Amino acid sequence: MPKQKTHKGLKKRVKITASGKVKRHRTGAGHLMSSKNAKRRRRVSSSAIMNSTTTKTTKIALCK
Repeated sequence: MPKQKTHKGLKKRVKITASGKVKRHRTGAGHLMSSKNAKRRRRVSSSAIMNSTTTKTTKIALCK
């Protein structure tokens, strides 16, 4: 049976931490930042941790 390939698009977008959690970037920080308030801009600039359900499928796609 062949090996499962790593999902290259996902590999560029997420990082697996040392404890096994999956870090991702928040959406909405690409452009049009002047119309968003300061609290929202601060929130989207930080990274987030994926929930457990999404983490399972992400690790399968990344072959981890």
